[in-house]
Amino acid sequence: MRKKIGIFGGTFDPIHIGHLRMALELKQQLFLDEMYLLPCHQPPHRAAPQVSSHQRAEMLRIALRACPELQLDERELRRDKPSYTYDTLMELRAELGDEVSLVLCMGEDAFAGVPTWYSWRELIRLAHIAVVARSGWSIPDEGEVCDLLAKHLRDVKSLDDEPSGSIVLQSLRLLPISATEIRQEIIAGKSAQFLVPDAVWNYIHTHNLYR
Repeated sequence: MRKKIGIFGGTFDPIHIGHLRMALELKQQLFLDEMYLLPCHQPPHRAAPQVSSHQRAEMLRIALRACPELQLDERELRRDKPSYTYDTLMELRAELGDEVSLVLCMGEDAFAGVPTWYSWRELIRLAHIAVVARSGWSIPDEGEVCDLLAKHLRDVKSLDDEPSGSIVLQSLRLLPISATEIRQEIIAGKSAQFLVPDAVWNYIHTHNLYR
């Protein structure tokens, strides 16, 4: 059977249990062999993270110690330029070969903005795309994203059949947690305990992050 690897990127500023649960459920529902979490260094479409790339990677590393099903991939942090998904997929293809099934995972909000991404038309050639339904968001019913979905929408079985080229839609048990709200809570002097893993909260508290 074809090996299947999930790719779940983000700023993870900070990593929280919503991220972790989403990544784990995607790995299980899509029957992935591995799931990589990739913190970006310089996000092309949003403001720079509030803490350093090293600190965000360290929080991820701490969070994943208790979950061997998820893995940290730091390749985007090693680039001194914006973190383009196209570059990441090209690197993974060069390393893993053409037969491995790569599955780029994202929410509906990110998928709706895909036409603003660097070399976005090439992404579906390099990987499958798993789109997670999010409350308050929906895929546009016209335009380039709608056309992309209509052309490539498949079921989960397609991830075994081909190494790339399909879009699959997924509904998960999404936890209503956001990194933005966590940062705001901490700035306001409140506790973020139980929104992030305990070890991550200890790290944030010890290093006085987001104050």
